[in-house]
Amino acid sequence: MQTQINDESLAVYEALASSVRLKIIQLLSKNKMNIKELATALKLSSAITTMHVSKLEKANIIKTEKVGQQKISSLRVDKIEINFPERIFNAFDTKESSIPVGHYTNYSVYPTCGLATEHAFIGKVDEPKYFMDAARMDAQLLWFTKGFVEYQTPNLLNKNEKLEMMELSMELSSEFPFANNNWLSDITFYLNETELGMWTSPGDYADIRGKYTPAWYPDNQNQYGLLKTIRITHHGTYMDGEPLSDLTISDLNSNKIDLWKLRVEVKDDAEHIGGCTLFGKSFGNYSQDIKVKVFYS
Repeated sequence: MQTQINDESLAVYEALASSVRLKIIQLLSKNKMNIKELATALKLSSAITTMHVSKLEKANIIKTEKVGQQKISSLRVDKIEINFPERIFNAFDTKESSIPVGHYTNYSVYPTCGLATEHAFIGKVDEPKYFMDAARMDAQLLWFTKGFVEYQTPNLLNKNEKLEMMELSMELSSEFPFANNNWLSDITFYLNETELGMWTSPGDYADIRGKYTPAWYPDNQNQYGLLKTIRITHHGTYMDGEPLSDLTISDLNSNKIDLWKLRVEVKDDAEHIGGCTLFGKSFGNYSQDIKVKVFYS
């Protein structure tokens, strides 16, 4: 689960602000339990325990299902990630463009693979030929186990504008048939055929529905990814503030570049070949396509 620093996430923070509810999470991390079992373990009444369970349910941290005559509670998530607001670099002017996930200009993918628009799957899943279907231009979700997709977008800088920093952001995850919260995948990023670095995705997620995932899309398939931001600076390349490679902004020589070419790849020789899923603005937890933002002086 990913949360933001905003009012919509208050239910999550309120749910965690209790030693009793933290204990419930610890108990449910080991076994599914009913209210009576939780109350006994907590040494509380069933009524008070039910109140605490309801808070955790409201925050989508746990779920309760009826099994026979009992209501059984279990964890919905195994990780909560808090995304802080991006720092604003006031010293530079910016220009930004977006690339829909279906607007790739080159690809080579292997099953499991497929595409979906906001309204339906495109062709048959697990058949790479449909990556050339004309409907791919409307794709809001794509996935593959191995291979790459490549995008192009214009360099918006004029000759007298100096590139100072560049940001690439996208929502993505691993790819597992249906979903698997613990499924490692080594995903490598390239810009104009220069490797930016590799990130290991921890899994793909169906513990709760994606905030923007359309209602027709099955519950048991990956619902959302992680929003990752690659920042290329004068000091090196970083992902969410962590070093990714030694590539610097001066290595890009932007004055001689008309197009930025971005590739997202799971290599044949990767240690973890766990696939890649890319989410557009109508799927997942973030209403955005692939963003390219340049900072210039």
